[in-house]
Amino acid sequence: MENILSYLGTLLWSGWTGLLDYLAAHVLLCLVPAFVIAGFMSSMIPKEAITRYLGPKASKWISYPASALGGFILAVCSCTILPLFAGIWKRGAGLGPAITFLFVGPAINILAISYTGATIGMDIAISRLVLSILFGIMIGLLMAWIFRKEEAARESDMAANGVFDHAVKVKPAVWGLFLLLIAVLIVGTLQIDLLTRVYAQIRLPFDWANGIGAFLSGANLTIQGAFLILMLAVIGVSAWKGFEKIFDGYNRWTYTALAVIALTILIAAPKEEVGSLVIGINGRFIGEVLLLAGIAIVASRSFSKEELSGWIWETWKFVKQIFPLLIVGVFAASVIKVIIPEVWVRAVAGENTIWANLVGVLFGVFMYFPTLVEVPVAKMFLDLGMARGPLLAYLLADPELSLQSILVLNGVMGRKKTAIYVSLVAIFSTIAGYLFGLALAAS
Repeated sequence: MENILSYLGTLLWSGWTGLLDYLAAHVLLCLVPAFVIAGFMSSMIPKEAITRYLGPKASKWISYPASALGGFILAVCSCTILPLFAGIWKRGAGLGPAITFLFVGPAINILAISYTGATIGMDIAISRLVLSILFGIMIGLLMAWIFRKEEAARESDMAANGVFDHAVKVKPAVWGLFLLLIAVLIVGTLQIDLLTRVYAQIRLPFDWANGIGAFLSGANLTIQGAFLILMLAVIGVSAWKGFEKIFDGYNRWTYTALAVIALTILIAAPKEEVGSLVIGINGRFIGEVLLLAGIAIVASRSFSKEELSGWIWETWKFVKQIFPLLIVGVFAASVIKVIIPEVWVRAVAGENTIWANLVGVLFGVFMYFPTLVEVPVAKMFLDLGMARGPLLAYLLADPELSLQSILVLNGVMGRKKTAIYVSLVAIFSTIAGYLFGLALAAS
């Protein structure tokens, strides 16, 4: 009985620490801006502007390549792409192009591909790039064909509401603010010297070795990370009180929530290492300060309070729909990682078989890691004896089939669409890994 309780304690601790690490290090500079961008698209960009390029009446030669190449612009992971996918689909994008955007977005951003090539090999990186684009388009086309009747009915409803009847002009301020929001996301995630270089340092005025510092260090948390988790809690409370009834007017909680959101992004930008008393003011922090100031100026001068209220409400709806499922998924995935023994990797994925490649796909479901983190994990699998075919299958599936992504998609698309999407991704990834392994063996 004591052993069982100890094991359960280990599982719970793994889930808890994994969740803390996720909230402290991964969410803020990509997920928070992504929610804001999704809400902006949903409220500020008319359906006509979306359906012109991604809608069911748009040419497939335009909509699918446009959806596929979006990943080069946004350096995002699977959890970040989810609110963006929900936003463009809600605004009238066809199911096929929206699915293509969902699949390709987290897989082919420039940072992930270059890091994959440097760490594992350009053969894996190029294959990941090409196959992600190809599969994204193919899966999108298949989903559009399978659900063609539903899409036709949806198109008829949109046509009846006049969505396709006329073109629409979007005021320049919308696109200007949209570019500023995209820049916040890119500056927060892009790893280049201009952004990562430390230009000044701030030494914290207390003893890290004792008290709370020692406790946080034992949990592998920095003071910055712990403070960010606290800020997320403050955002949750203030947003609930300030955003839930936003159309009744702004109150002090509304302004508090907006200020805390901006402050949280700024706190997440500087560089701090575990156990360090020094915080580095880097280019990322400077860039975020300038961009957030620009956003505040453009939003206050070019948009009415009613327009801004719509933006806030749509963002808050996405947060309520998606963020709780992400928390549950991250916790569950962190627990499952403890259950799967390392020796199992060598036993079942050491050769290029269909089963081994399917196992690689299953790793992508239960052993989710944020974008870029999955690369050193894949390198670990390779060092443990995983064949390169199953490794590619894992890298293709990991951004798409994580447990939290499946939970969120089920809430956005429904069980039937989610089940078929997951099945198609699993099949395509398994076959791709197997054929890649055969090609390596023959070369």
